[in-house]
Amino acid sequence: MTQNEAPWWRTAAVYQIYIRSFADANGDGTGDVNGLRSRLGYLRDLGVDAIWINPWYRSPLLDGGYDVADYREIEPRYGTLADAEALITDAAAHGIRVLVDLVPNHCSWDHVWFVEARTAPRGSAARDRFHIRPGTGPDGAEPPTDWKSVFGGPAWSRLDDGDWYLHLFNESQPDLNWENPEVRAEFVSILRFWLDRGAAGFRVDVAHGLVKNMAFPDEGGNQPILTNAKGVDHPFWDRDGVHDIIREWRAVLDEYDDTMMVAEAWVTPERLPLYLRPDEYHQSFNFDFLTTGWVADDLHAVASTAIEAAAAVGSAPTWVLSNHDVVRHATRLGLPAQTNWRSWLLDGPHDALDTALGEQRARAAAMFMMALPGSVYLYQGEELGLHEVHDLPEDVLDDPVWEQSGHTMKGRDGCRVPIPWTPDGPSFGFGDGEPWLPQPAGFGPSSAGAQAGVAGSMLEHYRHLLAVRREHLQGDESIEWLSAPDGVLGLRRGSGVECWLNVSGDAFDLPEGGEILASSSQTPSTTLATNHALWRMSH
Repeated sequence: MTQNEAPWWRTAAVYQIYIRSFADANGDGTGDVNGLRSRLGYLRDLGVDAIWINPWYRSPLLDGGYDVADYREIEPRYGTLADAEALITDAAAHGIRVLVDLVPNHCSWDHVWFVEARTAPRGSAARDRFHIRPGTGPDGAEPPTDWKSVFGGPAWSRLDDGDWYLHLFNESQPDLNWENPEVRAEFVSILRFWLDRGAAGFRVDVAHGLVKNMAFPDEGGNQPILTNAKGVDHPFWDRDGVHDIIREWRAVLDEYDDTMMVAEAWVTPERLPLYLRPDEYHQSFNFDFLTTGWVADDLHAVASTAIEAAAAVGSAPTWVLSNHDVVRHATRLGLPAQTNWRSWLLDGPHDALDTALGEQRARAAAMFMMALPGSVYLYQGEELGLHEVHDLPEDVLDDPVWEQSGHTMKGRDGCRVPIPWTPDGPSFGFGDGEPWLPQPAGFGPSSAGAQAGVAGSMLEHYRHLLAVRREHLQGDESIEWLSAPDGVLGLRRGSGVECWLNVSGDAFDLPEGGEILASSSQTPSTTLATNHALWRMSH
């Protein structure tokens, strides 16, 4: 990298791999490392710069691998450490970097540390690696605090000797105590382990949740399931002490060339820039963009805020429309405004979904996102236009949210269904075995094989957008918002590329301009229909 060249991650297109559901090489119904290796050519042809792989570590998979039993070993259902090393090498040969998912807030109850802590005496060093405390009330039979799990129910579970351990997520995921020097040293070692094997960096899970108020006050609130509180001085979210840990990690990454880390930090727009200071995270996902409705003023406001806030600390924004934790955006954008899409999965009405509208808007949303300065993260299958599989039978649901919510929330399985590669055949080309989650009978036309080379398909739309973006939009970070009527957004990048997005109810005649580079419409025109977007090179 020359001195004047921006680091690769500032403008990268990164593809998220939910490894359990990407490609199954050995026919056991579960995606694996060698399945991913076999599809690297597809990812190269799609045009991405890097992949982020959801946790592939040894795990009982009680929360999709975010319950890590060993951070230096690959889950046997996914392969071996040698397979992972070969993947990193193979990906590099295709020009693709590999980001590993780091899970520092908690580990699995099968981790050797927690196995030891369960039976260790009170006050022992083994217990100090976790938050293990006496209960309250008669005989300590009540939890130490009123804290609630993100997945539903109390955030404390009881050990055999009567003490309680903290788990902000599933009971199988005890929270680590980041006041403990041994915990901090262990994760520095884990970072080095993967960087030494050629990983380009890390996506950091629950990046805002490591540090707790060690006085353990009650929270007092009743936080909805699968959300994070964004209050001031919250007892376990977004506490100032987390930034000391981040700086320690950043110093490690700075010893390696071309590495980065991106934070999953569900915090307010005002707090997000703190995570992006020059000695902290390189990036942090902009979840406000993901959750913004199909309203021009709202999209403009959230994009402008993120761009300005990132620039103020020398960073660049990081855009995302879907991931493994949210309803796929082709579905969200096809639901009536104000729909609570998490509840809709269970409660419906499912006939409220307009799939064609969702796909139309998804095409346009991808164009708007990719036209913005910064980096973009794509979730596997969004380039195929996949919808949420909202009708999974209750008896196959795997997400702990289903049980912990008392069957009031269906959880996140619908976006984790194994993706289709071929129009027919066993599991639509995912593998030879019965997939770990059932695929819809009508998955074939959405498969990569059915769309490749077909003009106007979602896959070819994404391939084209990524190619144009690489040629014209990755070289600068400037943006100018253009004059446009209500319900229409226009922007121009420094290269001269304009993006126009129409979310109003009326068609819009673009001002006279230059060559059309890309369109969400099958019949590109300077009259922009509602729910469509267009890129062009200005004169």
